[in-house]
Amino acid sequence: MHQADAPTGPGAVPSDATGTEDTLELRLTEELLALLGDGPAVTAAEADPSALVGDPGAWRPVVTPTGPFQLVTVEPGRDLAVISRWMNDPAVAAFWELAGPEQVTAEHLGRQLAGDGRSVPCLGLLGGKPMSYWELYRADLDPLARHYPARPHDMGLHLLIGGVGNRGRGIGTVLLRAVSDLVLDNRPLCGRVVAEPDLRNTPSVSAFLSAGFRFCAEVDLPDKQAALMVRDRAHRDRL
Repeated sequence: MHQADAPTGPGAVPSDATGTEDTLELRLTEELLALLGDGPAVTAAEADPSALVGDPGAWRPVVTPTGPFQLVTVEPGRDLAVISRWMNDPAVAAFWELAGPEQVTAEHLGRQLAGDGRSVPCLGLLGGKPMSYWELYRADLDPLARHYPARPHDMGLHLLIGGVGNRGRGIGTVLLRAVSDLVLDNRPLCGRVVAEPDLRNTPSVSAFLSAGFRFCAEVDLPDKQAALMVRDRAHRDRL
């Protein structure tokens, strides 16, 4: 998964490794699902595509200090142009590695939208205007689970702030808290929300810490050295 996992900004250091798009490569075997308590394996065609992550587009909007915010599930026909434009911003491209023609972003989105529901791409609307891109995913069913002590129903998130005017103002922190709250409110079996920003991306790590996440460990991933950030349901009202 190409990462930008929190707002980019001054001081962010791009990873010099080549990312790998493997979020949807881990196959759900019947044994794995039984271990995780998710029932027998089913094909993408047979499964409810919202069963693993839910339907973020149906989650209620929230009031934040920066205005009303809501998630909407990406529709390529409507959203591809704006997401591709954001991906071609050098500050974003350094981490997501999806710069280029719209087809590059279209393929990235398509792999998730045509998958089994383990990763859902969303736009974040602030005051009704698209200004951020999110990926909500089942971290315990993602290759990330090979690199940390995953728990059943762990949810993960990736984030990029699309407009330069929305960066460096604390908006990322506000939205990270809002979206992780939405996940915990709407996924009752989820005990933790996790993220893995590049360890050298100081603004990203700082935004997570300010949003109630705690730094757990340094994690060596195939494309970067990451900071494992965790927000626990049990501590959400204290951090």
